[in-house]
Amino acid sequence: MASVRYVAIGDSFTEGVGDEMPDGTVRGWADLAAQGWADASGEPILYANLAIRGKLIRPIVEQQLEPALALKPTHLSFNGGGNDMLRPRADIDRIVADFDRVVRRCDEEGVQLIVLSGADPSAGLPLGRVVRARGDRLSRAVEECLARRPDVITAYNWFDRELAGAEFWSVDRLHMNARGHHRVAARVVESIGQTAPPEWWHLPAIPEVLTLKGSVYYREHVAPWVRRRLAGTSSGDGRAPKFDGGWVQVEPQT
Repeated sequence: MASVRYVAIGDSFTEGVGDEMPDGTVRGWADLAAQGWADASGEPILYANLAIRGKLIRPIVEQQLEPALALKPTHLSFNGGGNDMLRPRADIDRIVADFDRVVRRCDEEGVQLIVLSGADPSAGLPLGRVVRARGDRLSRAVEECLARRPDVITAYNWFDRELAGAEFWSVDRLHMNARGHHRVAARVVESIGQTAPPEWWHLPAIPEVLTLKGSVYYREHVAPWVRRRLAGTSSGDGRAPKFDGGWVQVEPQT
């Protein structure tokens, strides 16, 4: 068995939404980091991604954490809370408590934890100042909590002001595009002590990215989100993880 067995849990950020392939599947930073890890180490790694878009942090922890640990990984990456920040009554203390639960379970199972903070989409969002204020509070609270745990690997993205720029975001303004996912992947690869391809930090501009403005943006992206909130549904309802079968082996390509 490969010496590195890496599993990722989370929401759309970790699933890879916004970094769509020509066949319609999503890639994202976790897939890229797994490949970058194998390339940098020169050895194959086992990789699984259990993240599902639209999930609040509590369902991520309750539905994904134990199946991920059951795979017997050496490393587990965790991010959550982004969807909670979009809700009117986001409870920062409860979200941080869920981070604590993941830390505790990884300690109990002897798994190396990698904690990420999401990137900041607020510049392009309606009520962006509210989202940024909540994200600032959450990110600082998580960083303060984990400051006591230097053994936990961290890849913090929220306060990366360059990553917050519009050129790193997809047309829905909520999910990163390929440029954003590559930048996060580079940070993850380097956080584990490997060397990421330097171009991942700032890929060339993506000319095909469109900018929707005014009523078109609200009709295509804001209104469907509002309808789901009113109906009590999620974009992830009924979706299975993209690697539902467990481990895939990632071979070095360089």
